[in-house]
Amino acid sequence: MSRAQFEERFFGVARWVTIAVLAIITIVPFYYMLMLSVKPIDALLLDPGSLWVSARDFTLDTYRSVLKPTSEGGQGFLRMLLNSALVALGTVLLTLAAAVPGAYAVSRLRFFGSRQVSALFLAVYLFPATLLAVPLFVMFAKVGLSGSLVGLAIVYIAQTVPVSIYMMKNYFATIPYSIEEAAALDGCSRLQTVYRVVLPLSLPSLMATGLYVFMIAWNEFLFALLFLAASPDRWTVPLGLQQLAGGIEVPKTVLMAGSVVLTIPVVVLFYAAERLLTEGLTSGADKA
Repeated sequence: MSRAQFEERFFGVARWVTIAVLAIITIVPFYYMLMLSVKPIDALLLDPGSLWVSARDFTLDTYRSVLKPTSEGGQGFLRMLLNSALVALGTVLLTLAAAVPGAYAVSRLRFFGSRQVSALFLAVYLFPATLLAVPLFVMFAKVGLSGSLVGLAIVYIAQTVPVSIYMMKNYFATIPYSIEEAAALDGCSRLQTVYRVVLPLSLPSLMATGLYVFMIAWNEFLFALLFLAASPDRWTVPLGLQQLAGGIEVPKTVLMAGSVVLTIPVVVLFYAAERLLTEGLTSGADKA
């Protein structure tokens, strides 16, 4: 066997072994969480290590308890899901509305300091969130936005716009400038060119950036706790999940059901846009 054949076989086997290990590390914890969420607490106490639930023990009462309003003895996650969806979707729409023209300007227009602007945008993430938390809370409290979903969304937008510009500018740079010149010859203004030509071609990057922003806004805990702790009716799902985790009287099966409720929307969105997400994450790697 030649060296080339040995390397081809070795790396062929190593690739599948690596994929299998990563799949097990990723899938098994979620599967165990899912199994715990459909078990009654007595079955869990009898056999906590079981990776299977029998038809006799299968129950959806944990999800009913999680989604039921607090006024009816539940955990009120349905309301929290709505709050999280409003904040996350609003953050995505407004972030993209601000980041698209910013990314286009950085990638296409020439102005003083254009090369340094993108680095400054990325440098925003050098500051830890805890450093910004207290000043932002004090500032928003003075203008009456503390304890509101609008104020929380504004904080998320301020955090995600810089990195969104950095992500999308690389994709805009790969779009041939000749296409925009052709649109200009057809009578399109700069704004019409962006709307009719650049944005349709940038759909993969927009999808990838939008999903990234959505996951940040959906899962964020620190600012949600700081802004909404005193307003339980405006809590997002991470706050509700933390309440379940800290509650001694809450069964762990209910906690697992809450974790599944938090995870499923992101997983569904990811797989629904898997092709565009993959294209968007690799966009800008090769310059045309």
